[in-house]
Amino acid sequence: MKQLILTLIGKDQPGLVEKISSTILSHHGNWLTSNLSHLAGHFAGIVQIEVAEEHLQEIQEALYALPGLEVKIESGETSATQAEPDTLNLVITGNDRPGIVQELATVIRHKGANITHLTSKQRSAPNWGLPIFSAFATVTLPVGMVKENVVDALESITSDLIVDIEES
Repeated sequence: MKQLILTLIGKDQPGLVEKISSTILSHHGNWLTSNLSHLAGHFAGIVQIEVAEEHLQEIQEALYALPGLEVKIESGETSATQAEPDTLNLVITGNDRPGIVQELATVIRHKGANITHLTSKQRSAPNWGLPIFSAFATVTLPVGMVKENVVDALESITSDLIVDIEES
């Protein structure tokens, strides 16, 4: 089986996920993992699928032909023998400001960790007078890294940043 990573972007519309999933199924593909979002009237998704080698060309052509979507297809990597790295789920909250995601990403990279999932948003906070930044991040840790080191480094960015570890 061949692993494919699909990136899909287009104007959002009812039934779009059904159309994508039906195309995958009808061309002998199997939907494995996905992250789909609605952002400012647009659909953005990344989907991991698998398909038998003999159906590879057929499914790629069908996906590229989906109306109203920009589709990019990459070959996925299979890592059956590698051990799963330690992960850390972080809930991050603080006053919003330009560059906050860049600051967080820099600190995480300097610790040797890697962001594998990030969901963020800005919320209004009438009682505070400033918008609030909140994020959920999944971070893989290098071997031997103590999770509190990452949390302490993130919280040292600024005094208004709160970082909690969510147990999985």
